[in-house]
Amino acid sequence: MKVLLLKDVYKLGRAGEVKKVADGYGRNFLIPQGLAVLATPDALKQAERIRQQAEIRRTALNQELQGLAEQINGMELTFMVKAGETGKLYGSVSAHDVAEAITQKVRFEIKRQQVDMQPIRELGQYTVPVRLTMDLVPEVKVIVRREGEEEERARQEKGKPTARKARPKAAAEAAPATSE
Repeated sequence: MKVLLLKDVYKLGRAGEVKKVADGYGRNFLIPQGLAVLATPDALKQAERIRQQAEIRRTALNQELQGLAEQINGMELTFMVKAGETGKLYGSVSAHDVAEAITQKVRFEIKRQQVDMQPIRELGQYTVPVRLTMDLVPEVKVIVRREGEEEERARQEKGKPTARKARPKAAAEAAPATSE
């Protein structure tokens, strides 16, 4: 099925373009959502007008969201989660979690669909793109750490011993080895 896009559709095309899509995708999603119309000869005559109007809307939206993109770009989000010994998380950090954290920091609602990532299931550092518009895609740095790791790092930086008690060397050698 050929459709004429009325609005920009992520991973498909920009407004005013004619695209060939699966029948179900066009009939059940694009057309009912008002994102596209069937590519009839009459609709194709309006393609250039639609393209020009979309370019004006896109430019205005990009200018409006430029400040927000600068705020978000390079932002660091740290998530403290429970994890196993191998670094695998008990659960995951999802796009919803990242969107919620960004929304709290910048006071602008970011939807989970705008966060372009798979759920994070391991400890580490990740770079996550946030799609504000098709042209504005700032990146956020997501740091996933184990719960309790932060306090231990802070103690080590201050030079204090960690919470573990070290046995004196002589006591460690004198202690009989037990096999259980």
